[in-house]
Amino acid sequence: MRILLLTALALLGSLSLPAQQPPPSGAEQPPITFRVEINYVEVDARVTDAEGNPVRDLTRDDFQILEEGTAQTIANFSMVDIPLERPDAPLFASSPIEPDVRSNRREFDGRIYVLILDDLHTHFSRSPRVREAARQFIERYFGANDMAAIVQTGGSRKGVQEFTGSRERLLRAIDAFMGQKTRSATLEKLDDYNRMRGTPGFETPRDLSEPERAFNARRTLSSLKSVADYLSGLRGRRKAVLFFSEGVDYDVSSTIQNRYASDVLQQTQDAIAAATRANVSFYAVDPRGLGGLSAESLELTALPEDPSIISPTALHQELLMAQDHLRTIANETGGFAAVNRNDFSTAFQRIVEENSSYYVLGYYSTDTRRDGRFRRVEVKVRRPGLQVRSRNGYTAPTGRPPADRATDPETSEELRAALASPVPFSGIGMTVFAAPLKGGGNRASLAIAVELDGARLAFDEKDGVFADDVEVAMLAVDDAGKVRDGGRDLLNLRLRPQTRELVAKHGVRIMRRLEVPPGRYQLRVGVRDAGSRAVGSVVYDLDVPDFTKPALALSGLLITSPSASRLPTANPDPDLAGVLPGSPAALRDFPRSDVLAVFAEIYDNLRGPAHRVSIATSVRADNGTVVFQSEDERHSGELKGGTGGYGHTASIPLKGLAPGRYVLRVDARILLADGAAASREVEFRVR
Repeated sequence: MRILLLTALALLGSLSLPAQQPPPSGAEQPPITFRVEINYVEVDARVTDAEGNPVRDLTRDDFQILEEGTAQTIANFSMVDIPLERPDAPLFASSPIEPDVRSNRREFDGRIYVLILDDLHTHFSRSPRVREAARQFIERYFGANDMAAIVQTGGSRKGVQEFTGSRERLLRAIDAFMGQKTRSATLEKLDDYNRMRGTPGFETPRDLSEPERAFNARRTLSSLKSVADYLSGLRGRRKAVLFFSEGVDYDVSSTIQNRYASDVLQQTQDAIAAATRANVSFYAVDPRGLGGLSAESLELTALPEDPSIISPTALHQELLMAQDHLRTIANETGGFAAVNRNDFSTAFQRIVEENSSYYVLGYYSTDTRRDGRFRRVEVKVRRPGLQVRSRNGYTAPTGRPPADRATDPETSEELRAALASPVPFSGIGMTVFAAPLKGGGNRASLAIAVELDGARLAFDEKDGVFADDVEVAMLAVDDAGKVRDGGRDLLNLRLRPQTRELVAKHGVRIMRRLEVPPGRYQLRVGVRDAGSRAVGSVVYDLDVPDFTKPALALSGLLITSPSASRLPTANPDPDLAGVLPGSPAALRDFPRSDVLAVFAEIYDNLRGPAHRVSIATSVRADNGTVVFQSEDERHSGELKGGTGGYGHTASIPLKGLAPGRYVLRVDARILLADGAAASREVEFRVR
């Protein structure tokens, strides 16, 4: 389970980059201490009227919470009503263009999903059904404002995706799914019977795969618990886990006959307990549909004449047992199980509805004992005629409570929490841009721009100088959860009034380079303002190609303009000073008076005959009309017989363009028969 980046965050101090300026002397602060609330309970409630419509106008005073029959004081109350936003593609495009910038300036208002694809309990032949069902949910029911993660219980690297809003990345992880369920216990017993009958002393056939079956059950249940434990850190919202599984197929009804029944039963209870404490709902989706035992039935041979040895209904009993397990973990956590159905659209729509409109109620339980017992919770509304649906309780924790944590202010705990969270923090508005360019060897150099909302920075004025310290941290984490590069910066801003006004109006930009090998990455960028202690964070998905392998490759597109140059920039990138008139911008919204300056590198790795490379830059309006186009040609002779890159620049005046959405595209092609090609495109707006 790699969703939580604790290892990555622990490495933050060892990867520190040099600060822009040394911190002022005497700036030491006492360690930051966080109080651990051991008895805080959060429960969400969906309230509907007689027609089943959500009721959205209730107040804190309309609710009552009872824990084991004792009234509790509602400490936190909020009504969550999330719209379902659809991806917005240009009119001429068949699918949305993945943005090359990420921002937290709009507070996150989407749903949180984790899709657990249980390959350990899915028959190989039914793998396409899981992929089809999971893809259906992402393609039809996943909003542009939502975030999701993909987990496979068997631990497949390709089938895991950290939290993201990118449909493309989620679908890529889903497509890697392949079931590896252990063979049916009934079929294993039948094989043992056919092999051993007639042997002296043979009485009862055995399931020879029982140890593997129990091991897989524990791994799956451990995945459910790990996800719930991680999501416990997200408060103030529902968290939905979609569990695509045929159900745990280990019989826990007899602890005498089945050696590992107690362990599997305990881990089932642990997973449910973790979910109830974290206010996580499990929604179980059985991909078998109606008549879902066809694969196993094909292997079924003649059964013993004595039904007490192997029952004729044994396969069906296995199915019912596994489905009962799905119902148990779903019903006990406030979700539901979608079983015995071929169409999941109704179930998916219900999941979206339950996670879109609800009330969040938080209270500090009057029972502070850590006894591990289940405590019944009942949510009531005082207004007559309304129905309330909420989980029916939670399991109290056990053991000693965690101690208060103190941390060195040089690596603030607030910033670590922001970097670990799948939901962006919006205390400080920020926009992040990253472009991969060729680095040394086969590594890539990431040019990163972080633009902060200057109006949110809390400056202190003394003797005409405005002072503030801004902590910036970033991590490049690969798809194996390993930190490849990163660091921490402390910006000691000491500004005169005129510069302070510019920062308040336009913001401030921070440039940074990271070096990483090719692969899939998440950049996690966090900012903390020392004056206000406000924190902002952004998670940025990035695919870094190997620029040395294809015959032709193209870097990311770097863009700036006169309006973007108004942002004061810390740590300007010296390697880009000669190719762009200003620092690369994370802005993608420009006034009509602007002129875009675009830079890209084209890497020509073809060692064959001398050739030319065509480079075309174009801008298309939302309806597909080309409003700008320029072309350039470069010759392989410039590389002097080796491989390397051509720097490409373009200047694009926006004067005369109507306000609206546009797509900038750079295409490169080797001008030979069947010559290689590469392209990138970026969406921007003119106002």
